[in-house]
Amino acid sequence: MAEMDPEIYRTVLETLETAVCIVDRERRIVFWNRGAERITGFQRHDVTGHTSRANILAQCNDVACALCGTACPVSEGLLSGKHQAIEISVRHKAGHAVPVRLQVIPVRDRRGAVVGVAKSFSEQHELSDVDVHRGNLASHGCLDVITGTPNHAFTQSHLRENLAFFQEYGLPFGVLCIELVKLDELRASHGREAVDVMLHVVAQTMKHTLRPDGFLGHWQENQFLAIMTYCEKQQLEKAAQSVERMANCCGIQWWDDRLAVSVLVGRTMVRPADTVESLLERAQPELQGQAAKAAAASPSAGETAPRS
Repeated sequence: MAEMDPEIYRTVLETLETAVCIVDRERRIVFWNRGAERITGFQRHDVTGHTSRANILAQCNDVACALCGTACPVSEGLLSGKHQAIEISVRHKAGHAVPVRLQVIPVRDRRGAVVGVAKSFSEQHELSDVDVHRGNLASHGCLDVITGTPNHAFTQSHLRENLAFFQEYGLPFGVLCIELVKLDELRASHGREAVDVMLHVVAQTMKHTLRPDGFLGHWQENQFLAIMTYCEKQQLEKAAQSVERMANCCGIQWWDDRLAVSVLVGRTMVRPADTVESLLERAQPELQGQAAKAAAASPSAGETAPRS
């Protein structure tokens, strides 16, 4: 049997829908396929020749917001020479986080020495289902255009529906009240468009973080509401911590500045005889208490984060 031209293998890898990225020992990206472009938004000319540390394919495992140093999957692959499979989030070029399942495979030369690492990753959810649902909401005027999440009216209806189920069947649920801190300062320093982009990025990050258990809607300009159905207090607390970590590590590139944002998360479980108002009142005092502490301890959200 005639041997295949190695170029055929390269062509196959380049056209796969699954993302494939190869880096050398200096962590320079030497291969980036169509799947990686689709999932991350970075085109191959954006990344080829750059190191994976240059804020490209920034990774988070919901414990560390930036996997770097010896904890980085690439570093571990280069040092240990072992195959790894982990679930992490990568940062899309637009700024939001995308949950993926990542496989790291050491690349060896003919003598067996590790000369690089191949990374393969794919999304953790079916995009087609998400797109259909979003399209249905948009066609009926239920979607907030800026954030890409259900609008206030639809979110309020969804909350009332969950309250009715709880009162009739006792099905528990929890509510997360998520607030972006100092959005007015961000608008004053960088304009309305920057605020809109930031809102969209944070919303998309939180949607991915809550999947598949949570509903996320836009409640006020600087506030989102997440409804966690069939959950207990411990699960609600875990969801709140995940949302806070992931949202606080996202941001946008705005001209020459890297803009970051802070979020605060209030949470409460449903109680007998609750109304929409009583649920939110229980979350809001906690939110306001956190905001007071954050205002005293942290810089303005309108300030730029250190550049990479």
